[in-house]
Amino acid sequence: MDKKWFVGVDLGGTAIKMAFIDHDGNMITKWEIPTNKTEITTVIANSIKEKLYELQQPEAKLAAIGMGAPGPVNLTNGVVYEAVNLGWKDYPLKDELERKTGLPAVIDNDANLAALGEVWKGAGNGAKDVICITIGTGIGGGIIADGNLIHGINGAAGEIGHYTSIPVGGIHCNCGKTGCLETIASATGIARMANEGIKDTTEPTILNSIKGEITAEDVFNAAEKDDPFAVNIVNYITFHLGIALANTANSLNPGRIIIGGGVSKAGEILRKKVEENFVEYAFPRVAEQCEILLASLENDAGVIGAALIAKISDLD
Repeated sequence: MDKKWFVGVDLGGTAIKMAFIDHDGNMITKWEIPTNKTEITTVIANSIKEKLYELQQPEAKLAAIGMGAPGPVNLTNGVVYEAVNLGWKDYPLKDELERKTGLPAVIDNDANLAALGEVWKGAGNGAKDVICITIGTGIGGGIIADGNLIHGINGAAGEIGHYTSIPVGGIHCNCGKTGCLETIASATGIARMANEGIKDTTEPTILNSIKGEITAEDVFNAAEKDDPFAVNIVNYITFHLGIALANTANSLNPGRIIIGGGVSKAGEILRKKVEENFVEYAFPRVAEQCEILLASLENDAGVIGAALIAKISDLD
């Protein structure tokens, strides 16, 4: 058995998660660094070298690198068509990453890789029909049908975060549309609703005691304590999430829907309320066979999925 490791990279708007992972999917080590939007590949390459030095391992220990990018990707040449939060347009990420690291590189959408990671080592548990939604700064989606990751004709399959939830009068989204699910149910959207809504609410709320900006985490913590203002926000965002997932599932008939990303740390209050709305709006036969689960790998799903595509590419 080849003893080399694979590098998994999950590129986010504020942080880059990285890991060394072996052939069996065991994590050797993981770490994260701030996202420097002007020097991303250079910072990644330098961080890999520093981590190898720290572990007293040679550069030859690494076989390949896989990386998830927040946007649709050309799987043939590794070009990121667009990553609005990074200001990328037709960015040659694969070529740049290979040039800076000296490793063969494979690029895919970050939510796709989170889905692969959960199916390989997490809540997916080898299932062949899975929808994975990642809720963080934005909302991404990865779809696996009959064991195959779905990319679509130009890499944009699974963009659940850009379902139109508010057809008229919605908030402007970074994608250029208005009323996207991402503007409502992402961590950014939840925080925006809370900070704007608290100015006008007449209900008593413990969120008034928060100094500075209210976060999505603050909202869920308050909802756990039955704070009426926070509960209303959670009910609203889970209503929209439930409908979006029901509509997706009605087309795909999955066995599992996995909710990941930073917002999934809210736990059962999020999962249960999404499930209630999903069951109400999904086709009954679809709903009865579909489990809604929280991601078990938490923030590690993306790097594990990225290492998996590097491993598959290396075997090819």
